[in-house]
Amino acid sequence: QVHLVESGGGLVQAGDSLRLSCAASGTISRYAMGWFRQAPGKERDFVAGISQFSGSTRYADSVKGRFAISRDNVKNAVYLQMNSLKAEDTAVYYCAAVPRFTAITSPLDVDYWGQGTQVTVSS
Repeated sequence: QVHLVESGGGLVQAGDSLRLSCAASGTISRYAMGWFRQAPGKERDFVAGISQFSGSTRYADSVKGRFAISRDNVKNAVYLQMNSLKAEDTAVYYCAAVPRFTAITSPLDVDYWGQGTQVTVSS
């Protein structure tokens, strides 16, 4: 059993940076970890993912070059560094644990979700 808790969201201006954190109770080293986001009235979309031992990462095209995912299996934590934020990045951001990195982009393959943290980018 894994319990995920996100933090670090907030209200920022376009061009600013934020760092989201996901703290896990339970061992996450067996899971690929990802970040998804959901804007009002829209589906929950994949943002970034990282393999079990950080060997591989994957990003949505909309955030490539601006966002960076990392993890610390000793601390049971996952991070999302978000730079050059845009208004369209506004959403609730969710941390997710996925059994296989090959399935990291699909919300249907997520075993565990966090409760989400709101990110609002004003233009």
